[in-house]
Amino acid sequence: MAHSHSHSDTHLPHDANARRLLLAFAVTAVFMLIEVVGGLVSGSLALLADAGHMLTDAAALLFALLAVYFAKRPASPRRTFGWLRLTTLAAFVNAIALVVITLLIVWEAFQRFYHPQPVAGFTMLAIAIAGLLANILSFWLLHRGSEEKNLNVRAAALHVLGDLLGSVGAIAAALIIMYTGWTPADPILSVLVSILVLRSAWALLRESVNELLEGAPLALDIGALKRHLRRDIPEVRDVHHVHAWLVGEKTVLTLHVQVIPPHDHDALLRQIDHFLAHHYQVAHATIQMEYQRCSGPDCHLSETQPAPHSHHH
Repeated sequence: MAHSHSHSDTHLPHDANARRLLLAFAVTAVFMLIEVVGGLVSGSLALLADAGHMLTDAAALLFALLAVYFAKRPASPRRTFGWLRLTTLAAFVNAIALVVITLLIVWEAFQRFYHPQPVAGFTMLAIAIAGLLANILSFWLLHRGSEEKNLNVRAAALHVLGDLLGSVGAIAAALIIMYTGWTPADPILSVLVSILVLRSAWALLRESVNELLEGAPLALDIGALKRHLRRDIPEVRDVHHVHAWLVGEKTVLTLHVQVIPPHDHDALLRQIDHFLAHHYQVAHATIQMEYQRCSGPDCHLSETQPAPHSHHH
């Protein structure tokens, strides 16, 4: 029986990526505050909803920055995985806060349908245009960073791209109010933007809860991994006791493999390890090799529940 511990080199973001993230975060956070103030001054709910959307972007950028920072901090005997889980905890808290904020905005929108409020169209338009320009600037900063295929930067860029729609919506509502005086345009668009925010918040909540509950990565199909491993490496007869979870963005995996006794034990371990890193992006694998069939009651634990719709590269 043997164990193999592997640490494949995961690509740490360059300082240039961290600088882009910091600049984009500063731009987004400042304009989020401007939209909050502008929404309160002009009486526009659509601006407040868009500020909520910008809060999702600012949070995504902040988590990306924290992930860069915590990934560089060394692990310790007390915290063997380092501090990467903190970003997951922050994402979970942020997702719940976003759901609460969005529900409050939707509630206020329904109140306004029955009791319309005056909206200062010009103020609303000016701030919505400024918000749109801020989003374009953030997206440009992040899009330049995404060349390096950094997952955090790409995720943050997608958040900002989604927020461009919110700013366009606020501009449309402002123009409708200025030219027709029809104030219900404001709460209607605030509800539409809120739906976008809820979608982001729900995805964030689902992913963070899965990670906090030590769930397998959503993109990892364990059944397919077991079949693929048996098919590609002839010495492997059975794969069982598979446990997979996420720490930050890193997939961690432990598994038992029943093998035909190899001529070169270490070479087979390296082959299995390389297979997991190459095909399933496993950052850290612990492999236990066995020569006898597994006979315990939980040998095929991972086969009782099929993984959710998944794929592998």
